[in-house]
Amino acid sequence: MKEINILPADTYTVINKTIIKDLDRKLITMLYQPIIGFSATSLYFTLVDDLDKRELISEELTHHHLMTTMQLKLDDIVIARKKLEAVGLLKTYIKKDTVNHYVYLLYSPISASEFLNHPVLNIVLYNNLGKKEYDRIVDYFKIPKPNLKDYEDITSSFSNVFKSVSGNILIENENLMKVETNKLKIDDKIDFNLLISSIPSNMISPRCFNEDVKELINSLAYTYDIDVIAMQGLVRNSINEKGLIDKITLRKNVRNYYQFENDGRLPTFVYSKQPEYLKSPQGDTSKWAKMVYTFESVHPYDFLRSKYKNGEPSIRDLKIIESLLVDQKMTPGVVNVLIDYVLKVNNQKLSKNYIDTIAGQLNRLHIETVEDAMRVTEKEHKKLKKQFENKTTKQVVKPKIERKEQLPDWFNKELKNVEMTDDDKEELDKLLSSINDEIESI
Repeated sequence: MKEINILPADTYTVINKTIIKDLDRKLITMLYQPIIGFSATSLYFTLVDDLDKRELISEELTHHHLMTTMQLKLDDIVIARKKLEAVGLLKTYIKKDTVNHYVYLLYSPISASEFLNHPVLNIVLYNNLGKKEYDRIVDYFKIPKPNLKDYEDITSSFSNVFKSVSGNILIENENLMKVETNKLKIDDKIDFNLLISSIPSNMISPRCFNEDVKELINSLAYTYDIDVIAMQGLVRNSINEKGLIDKITLRKNVRNYYQFENDGRLPTFVYSKQPEYLKSPQGDTSKWAKMVYTFESVHPYDFLRSKYKNGEPSIRDLKIIESLLVDQKMTPGVVNVLIDYVLKVNNQKLSKNYIDTIAGQLNRLHIETVEDAMRVTEKEHKKLKKQFENKTTKQVVKPKIERKEQLPDWFNKELKNVEMTDDDKEELDKLLSSINDEIESI
């Protein structure tokens, strides 16, 4: 979807699609906030506060109002808004004009039971909190289970208490306030025609693949990054004696399969590419700008795969990339620069200690953009090289064969002022094309 440039003067109206209860605030703070962060949580409650006294609709406000109220940059507010949309708490509509107008529809959080059994949200919450804090939250929402073995149920039914009498004709009432939640939107990961056709018809009931089951399978495939071929076997092993898919068994089978393939780890979720607000402006035609665009346009996993040509990256290398994205919280574009730099200067080897040292420096310098990462790595490399040369001149230097040092292409300040030749364009287009081919083959 094309990014829309939002301005402080753009207006918005908040419409409440639900009934927001006191418990909802606790659900959002305890369950959603560890996933979406404080800024997104704060945005949700700020939009709630924008509503009128009846908590139905707000007046027309500007995004400058949000900026001053939340004390955040507009780019940060947009990121927070997208996180709310991603977890189903918000829907956004726009009417384009000289001044764009947005409509924000607010939804309730799902119940604790739904959340803690959700195939995606539950996994993300566990990874973000860790086992100890996750167990504490589960215990908080557990309800006591009384032992009623020796008790008799004497609850009265409606028909026992009230008698049927003639009365007025029933009037249907529409558009009344009610609790409304919004489902997570996950793009189709599974080809269900292929999946269903691979299972013998005598194994399954006609009701086997209903919409709820399909939604669960697709969510699990997304969460655990499982393709349709692997999912076929997992689904088969989850079919019960009635020819239906046992959802609990399917969840366990998928989780066990993933952990077996990934050394007992659970999946993590990260930004797929460099965030829009950290990208460089378009329009520059220099070779430097083309390199920046390449680093900003692909995910580090795909960038690393492109370096392997026809092979697959090793598990060790992928763990290094995951650690940079998840543990050190580096932006994808900066990770791409780091990958390219280390492979070039370290004879195509990803040394974890070497990478961690550079990554630590980039984090301490708060480097988030591709261009800043390129400048810092170039500057530090030249600094270290000079220190090494000064040290060696003080020692007896033996004759040696001169070796040309392999360096990243951006280690040349003149590139910023050099227009791309046709050969340059072809070379960089081939790089992007090879990365895209790798992505499509995954």
